[in-house]
Amino acid sequence: MDSELYIGALISGLLGYLLGSIPFGVVLTRLAGAGDLRAIGSGNIGATNVLRTGRKGLAALTLLLDGLKGAVAVLLAGAFFPGHEATAGLAAMIGHLYPVWLGFRGGKGVATFLGIMAALQWESSLVYAAAWLGTLAVTRYSSVAGMTAAALAPVAAATLGRFDLALLYLGLAVLVFWKHRGNIERLLAGTEPRVGKRADG
Repeated sequence: MDSELYIGALISGLLGYLLGSIPFGVVLTRLAGAGDLRAIGSGNIGATNVLRTGRKGLAALTLLLDGLKGAVAVLLAGAFFPGHEATAGLAAMIGHLYPVWLGFRGGKGVATFLGIMAALQWESSLVYAAAWLGTLAVTRYSSVAGMTAAALAPVAAATLGRFDLALLYLGLAVLVFWKHRGNIERLLAGTEPRVGKRADG
């Protein structure tokens, strides 16, 4: 029984990591002839940097696919290895942040975090999405919006009675903040670009 548990966790983690590490932003911009995303703007592989190419459609598609890969990882684990959904979600997040294919230099995890939440507890994902979009609309800072949503994720889960997910979301939020440390420095220095500008960020 223990061996089945370990195997389930291992396969769920591997599956989650492989799905999470698919660099949709890089793939889509190359297919669209927009060049190497890592050489544009901030060099990040997420939707915000895709937007700096001027391709709004590609940015929206990147956002959607980055979210879906987190959700799919969780759903597949739930279908084939019940009880290991959180493992798959965490692994998908790590895969997105540190994809082996790109020398472990990945995105910042905001959209993937949302996808994971949507598959694990859709109610809390609504709080996340509202905080993300609302903060973005008010501040026009993608980094501030992402970090605000991430910070509220464990609070939302705990408020809804899922303290197990609150702990997972807290860990994911720490990862999001860690990946945004450069943005935090620029925010403090007053040099962080707002959404819609092509400056580095």
